Amino acid sequence: MKSHTCSFTRNTMTEIVMPNDTNPLGNLMGGNLLKWMDIASSISVMKHTNCLTVTAAVDSVSFREPIHLGDLVVIESFVTRVFKSSLEVYLEVFKRKFDGTPRIKSNSAYYTFVAIDKNGKPIPAAEVIPETEKEKNLYAGAKRRRELRLILGGRMKPEDATELKALFDGGIYQSPD
Repeated sequence: MKSHTCSFTRNTMTEIVMPNDTNPLGNLMGGNLLKWMDIASSISVMKHTNCLTVTAAVDSVSFREPIHLGDLVVIESFVTRVFKSSLEVYLEVFKRKFDGTPRIKSNSAYYTFVAIDKNGKPIPAAEVIPETEKEKNLYAGAKRRRELRLILGGRMKPEDATELKALFDGGIYQSPD
């Protein structure tokens, strides 16, 4: 196992929205975008682990801007944090036209993967090293996002979520009571 920087795990994937990718309104179907995001993020994870991985969770997907027939879709992804065998990936999706107008951020999300061996059993993954301010902020917040995923998935009791409790107990959040 070898640690890598977040930037080492960066992946940029570009697709063009074709007629079979759209709904009757001429917009990219969300399921197609999620598939492309899954592929892009899995490449980031495999760059880091050099092994098989499987998607464990998809969360915090936001759809801000529709992507239209003929638009280019640029998906940027990188590993934000590693937890034993699971890896969190942050993705940003941009749409671009061919006319040279600036790209527009359309979507963002977090995907979680698990590194596995040939038998499909989870295996440890090396730590990822954040360098930029954005990477460090995403790295720091990953524990809270993980706890929330585990609670929502029924794998953690809310009272055991120490990172989330610290948000509320540490004065970051003030109850209206």
